[in-house]
Amino acid sequence: MVTKYDIFELVYKYKHPIKPIEILKLLNKDEREYDNILRILTELANEKLLVKTGYGFQASRTDKAKILYDIIYHCLSNDLNYNEILDKNIAEFINQALQIGEINSKSIKLNPRTVKKYVEILSKNGLILIIAEKPLRAKIFYNTLLNNIFVYFGYKKEVIAEYHSNYLMSIEKELAKFRKLRKGKEVKYKQILEDFEISFIHHSLALEGNPITLPQTRRILRDKIIPSNLRSEDVDEVKNYQKALTQMLLDSQNKKPLTIQTILNYHTLAMQHNSEIAGRTRKIQVHIKGNPNFRIAKVEKIEDELNKLLEDYNKFIKKKSNLKEILNFAVYFHNEFQHIHPFEDGNSRTTRLITFHLLQFEDIPIVDIPFGLLDEYLSYTKGSMKRDDTKLYQTLQKIILFNLKKINDKLSS
Repeated sequence: MVTKYDIFELVYKYKHPIKPIEILKLLNKDEREYDNILRILTELANEKLLVKTGYGFQASRTDKAKILYDIIYHCLSNDLNYNEILDKNIAEFINQALQIGEINSKSIKLNPRTVKKYVEILSKNGLILIIAEKPLRAKIFYNTLLNNIFVYFGYKKEVIAEYHSNYLMSIEKELAKFRKLRKGKEVKYKQILEDFEISFIHHSLALEGNPITLPQTRRILRDKIIPSNLRSEDVDEVKNYQKALTQMLLDSQNKKPLTIQTILNYHTLAMQHNSEIAGRTRKIQVHIKGNPNFRIAKVEKIEDELNKLLEDYNKFIKKKSNLKEILNFAVYFHNEFQHIHPFEDGNSRTTRLITFHLLQFEDIPIVDIPFGLLDEYLSYTKGSMKRDDTKLYQTLQKIILFNLKKINDKLSS
């Protein structure tokens, strides 16, 4: 059944006054839905989200209406169910959980069935890390989407205290489970990876400003259909990044170590749509858009710093390391490469590829950054005013554990 948010999204996009009968036709609904649509339109007008005119209903250009549309658009772009997330009771639950930090069966005073329902919704939409199910232990990811939901429902903006926990033991446990579950299930595991890969391509490029949505990315890469009204350069970015990701996964699976030439090759594949810079280190000074304080190597230092980083890498992969050492080096490797910033463009997407290569090489199956952690990841990498390896290390633990839990759940089903 059509919801108030479905109708609001349609009217907001339409921009001009629209009548209930027109909405009925646009939504391809039966005439019996007319009264329900009119009722919803009236309700939205009473909430000051729409305005009723002599020509039909039109979106109200208020801050609340804009916030609501931003939430819905954000959800549609990332294939999230806004009808589930836009619920005042869930917003209250999230607000409580964020103030606590890490929730468990006893910390939330709600019916266990209600808590389970909310956790399932948040998990499905990549907004929570379920560390353990029985008894429950979970951490909600705070991001722009949740902040906008709080604003929409009228919650006072509170400073969410940073809460960090050590998840190494949980990761070790899930890694052992993964190795056991994967045996004899290579075909199923490959199918699982394909879903993660599409999600990662969308998330990684969205961080770089590519406007193509997750459903559109899926159509381009899986169905081989190019949706109309997309810029060819944006589509090429998606296709090219898939080529680079595919090569990276193949190399890491075959235990081929990274070299400077390998990294240049990944950049060449990812940036084929910009052949003038693809696979070539920069000859000019550049800066991070929106973050002029981000330290970047001078042109004359790029070669030396890259060589030094790869020397560190080669020493690292030749020794046997425990999980903590692997994660610490992965964070150092990620941040060091991003600060060297060897290319004119495409540095961050390449950084993620080679960091994932390093982890896959060490048999840690990380294939995506979940939607809920994208803002946090960005704030501790190129969005950071000051380099902080400790915070990225904490975020990386959550990213890895999220990947492992999702993969193991799918392998178990």
